[in-house]
Amino acid sequence: MRVLWSFARPHRRTLTAGLFLALVGSALGLATPMITKWVLDALNTSTSLMGPVSALFALLVVGAAVSYRQWCMLGAVGEHVVLEARESMVRRFLHATVPALTRRPTGELVTRVTSDTVLLREATAQSFVGLVNGAVMLVGSLVLMGVLDVVLLGTTMTAVAVTAALFALLMPGIGKAQQRAQEHVGRLGGLLEGTLRAIRTVKVSRAEERAAERIVADARAAADQGIRAVRQEALAWTVAGSGIQLAIIAILGVGAWRVGEGSLEVSSLIAFLLYAFTLMEPVGTLSQNVTSLQAGMAAAERIRQTADLTPEGDATPPGRDGDRTGSTADSGHPAEVPVLELRGVSAAYGPGAAHAVTGVRLAVPRRGHTAIVGPSGAGKTTLFSLVLRFLEPVDGELLLNGRPYRDYSHCEVRARLAYVEQDTPVVPGTLRENLLLARPDASEEELRRVLRDVRLTEKVDSLDGGLDGQLSSAHMSGGERQRIALARALLRTPEVLLLDEATAQLDGLTEAAVQDCIRSRAATGAVVTVAHRLSTVVDADLIVVMEAGRIRARGTHGELLETDALYRELVAALRLATTAGAEVV
Repeated sequence: MRVLWSFARPHRRTLTAGLFLALVGSALGLATPMITKWVLDALNTSTSLMGPVSALFALLVVGAAVSYRQWCMLGAVGEHVVLEARESMVRRFLHATVPALTRRPTGELVTRVTSDTVLLREATAQSFVGLVNGAVMLVGSLVLMGVLDVVLLGTTMTAVAVTAALFALLMPGIGKAQQRAQEHVGRLGGLLEGTLRAIRTVKVSRAEERAAERIVADARAAADQGIRAVRQEALAWTVAGSGIQLAIIAILGVGAWRVGEGSLEVSSLIAFLLYAFTLMEPVGTLSQNVTSLQAGMAAAERIRQTADLTPEGDATPPGRDGDRTGSTADSGHPAEVPVLELRGVSAAYGPGAAHAVTGVRLAVPRRGHTAIVGPSGAGKTTLFSLVLRFLEPVDGELLLNGRPYRDYSHCEVRARLAYVEQDTPVVPGTLRENLLLARPDASEEELRRVLRDVRLTEKVDSLDGGLDGQLSSAHMSGGERQRIALARALLRTPEVLLLDEATAQLDGLTEAAVQDCIRSRAATGAVVTVAHRLSTVVDADLIVVMEAGRIRARGTHGELLETDALYRELVAALRLATTAGAEVV
């Protein structure tokens, strides 16, 4: 309940106003049986009906206006609660550390933003007000019943107490079933998102039905839990309705006996029965809102769990150094000071996990091309994760322009870097939005220049809308995605350009053009390449060979061929000529 209330608390004034309107509506509803008694008494005494009938009409008009205003007010509150929950989760996801996010399936996180927040809306906007209003209306009905006849009130209270006890026993089970159902929906989203991402592999493997069964298994489990919750809700509603019906039967029997004895007027019995029928509304309201509250609490708990995502913890306000773009390589620092330096850095992907890299010492000069090579699992990508602050070291220190990383915010570090990742995903949006992602103030001429450099001009001309055409990973080749990512990085003119095998999916001619871009950038700034094929780094100024998370050798291509056996094996595996640096056919 505390978690659920935390979402509603910012809107407590509006909720209070909505509660006030609800209470006004309840008061008008509670007045109706008494005015009905007035009508019956007027008929019995042959007096004018103008007064009571006018009062009934006034109650109808005022009640309709109050109800309309209350629904609009609480509906708006519900939408604002959903918006704020979604906004906070989206920002939390995007500001969380990369390891914290990648530990959970992407689709499962998406369902918390889309599905769970809908359940939250009803619980926060309607249930709090509905519970208080229902309770007040229930108590008010019972009080007015007591005014009419205490004996019949005792009969009613007995039925209400039995109903409430049975209802309380059923509520916890509804909440648990709702939470389990939402957990399965989250897993379903995660599996579906991952499967659709790998749809080509699934189809080629003829595994459509097996993949579908895995996903549908969670859908079935969610349906089973949902059915369990529905059954318990149906039982709760049946108990509540039957309890009121039992009370009405008892009221009729006891009331008829008291009228026969002359202890109760017929108009009072009719008014009492109207209150008994009126009881069905607050009892039904309480039942409905308690079940909605159970679903809302389950959703609120799942949303609250996203708060456990570790945030990166710092940000630089707009306009400060963290938003800088278009930096030069020198940036006012002495040439002898490395732009990047790792001093005895070790890192692991979680507490107690084995080190992915150990004792790495590396200085990246302000200009030139530094290449990192090694077999799979050697720690190459981990080095990039450390440099980009996706991962924090457990030992050692990183320096940027001679200053420790701890003196910079994450934004300030990344403002000086540009990164082309190996998978090169396309960010949803247009080609222009993809290119301007890291440098939104770039001119049209600068955009056209980097597109020419990476040979993407023809692709742009073929898109409907050109630069403003919508991009889709499904309609872009791997090489085109790589060139878009490289163009985006080159547009930044960063101090350090980080390339995680930026030419792996390019044809020979396009690769040559991209290599020219890299050489041009290395002449004015630092380029660091993680290489999975050595043809991209033969001409590097420095090649670093990694194995088992450590640096085992460093030097030029020729030096390493003579001194390092692992490097020679890597070269031989790719059939590179040791003299000209060209592939042997």
